[in-house]
Amino acid sequence: MRKTSLALAVAVGTLGLSLSHVANAAFLEDSKAKLDLRNFYYDLNNKNVANNNSEANEWGQGFVFTYNSGFTEGTVGFGVDVIGMYGLRLDGGGDSSTPRDRAPGQLFPTETDGSAVNDYSKAGATAKMLISKTEVRLGTLMPKLPVVNFNDGRLLPQTFDGGQIISNEIDGLTLTGGQLEHTKTRSSTDDISLKIAGAGANADTNKFYFAGGDYKVTKDLTAQYYYGNLEDFYKQHFLGLIHNWAIGPGTLKTDLRYFDSSSDGKNGSAAGRAEGYVSNGYYGGGVTTGEVDNQTWSALFTYSLSGHSLSAGYQQVEGDSAFPFLNQGGGSSSYLITDRQIGKFLSAGERTWLAEYGYDFASAGIPGLKATVTYLSGDNVDAAQGDRKEWERDFRLDYTLQEGALKGLGFSWRNASIRSNVAGTTDQDENRLIVSYSIPLL
Repeated sequence: MRKTSLALAVAVGTLGLSLSHVANAAFLEDSKAKLDLRNFYYDLNNKNVANNNSEANEWGQGFVFTYNSGFTEGTVGFGVDVIGMYGLRLDGGGDSSTPRDRAPGQLFPTETDGSAVNDYSKAGATAKMLISKTEVRLGTLMPKLPVVNFNDGRLLPQTFDGGQIISNEIDGLTLTGGQLEHTKTRSSTDDISLKIAGAGANADTNKFYFAGGDYKVTKDLTAQYYYGNLEDFYKQHFLGLIHNWAIGPGTLKTDLRYFDSSSDGKNGSAAGRAEGYVSNGYYGGGVTTGEVDNQTWSALFTYSLSGHSLSAGYQQVEGDSAFPFLNQGGGSSSYLITDRQIGKFLSAGERTWLAEYGYDFASAGIPGLKATVTYLSGDNVDAAQGDRKEWERDFRLDYTLQEGALKGLGFSWRNASIRSNVAGTTDQDENRLIVSYSIPLL
C-alpha cells in the first residue's frame, strides 16, 4: 500500500473519530477550504532547433481544491488536510504528427502517441497530529525548504508523499524533519521515484531524508541549517543567514547561502555509477566521472525604498558535479538565487552575477500593480570544449484587483529569454499568461 492510500485511510478514520466527539468542535470550527482557479497560457519559442518542432503553445484551466481541518481538542489533537486538483485542456499545443508544428507536454501529461491528454487530475490527503507545539504529518506534502522545494511553475503544483515533523517548542526555533518516498510532478498523475539530473532511466530511490531548523537570533537575523540525503545519490549540508538592516528610510536585506554536497551509496562506487546512479557535471574523463562533488555558495543583497527594490547577487558553483537536487525531469525547483523562469545556472564551475529591479506601484497610487526585471549572466562553465557561458533576462508584470465583486482576481505576464552555449541548453524565448482567482469556501 502506498503512503497516499495509507494517509487517506488514516484521514477518513480521523475524520470519523473527530465528528463522533462533541468536545472536538475545534476540528470543524478551525477548518478552512478554498478553490483556487488558474488559467494558464504557455508559449515557448526555441531558437536553435531544426524545424522548430519542439516549440510549445498550450492553454489550460486548473482547479485546486484544498481543505484544512482544525485539530480535535485534548492533549493530542488530530486533523486531516485534503487536496484535489483538475486540469482541463483548452488548447493541446500540438499533436502526434511528425514533425510536429508544436510540441505538447508543458502543461499536460501526454498520451502514448505523444499528444496531450484532454484533462487530468490528482488528489492527496494528509493525516496530522498536534502535541503541544509539535505537528506530525503523514501523506501528501508540499515542502518548501532549502534542501527540498516543490515546483509550482505550471498549471498544477508538484506534490510529494511522505512524513514530516515540525516543532516550535522553543521560542524562535523551528525544527523540521522527515522522509519523502514518491512525487507527482506538476504535469503528471503518476507516483514516481526520486532521482537527480543526469541519472539513468532505471536509477532511482524511494528514500529522501531531511532535517534542519531556522533560529531567529534577533528580530532581524535568522540562521539556518538543513541536511538532505537522497539515498544512493548524495548527502547535502546547507547553511543560511538572512538579515534585515534598516538604513536611512529603506531596508537592506542580506541573504547568504552555502551548500556542501557529496556522494552517497551507489553514487560513491564505480559499480553503482555503472548502474546509472550518476550526476551531471564535467570530470575530464577521471575515474570519478558522475560522482557528486559540489560546493555552491551565494550572496544576494536587496535594498528596498518607497516601492523600489534593487538587488545584486553572486553565485559560485565549485566541484566536479553540477548542483544536486531532487529532479525527476518533470519540472523541479532548487533553492538557489539563480533558479529563475527558465534557467537555474547550476553547472559545474559556473559563476553567475545577478541584478534585479522591482517596483510596487502602490507607492504611485496604483495598488495591486507590480513589475520586476531580472538579468543573470553565467560563465566559466566547465566543459570539454572549454569554458561555456549563458545569460537570462526575465520580466514580470502582476496586477491584482483590490476592490469590487472580483476583488483578488490576479493577472500575471511573465516573459523570459535565455541564450547559452552550455551543452544541453537551448536558446529560448518564453511567455506565460496567468489569470488566477481564489474562492474561499469555509
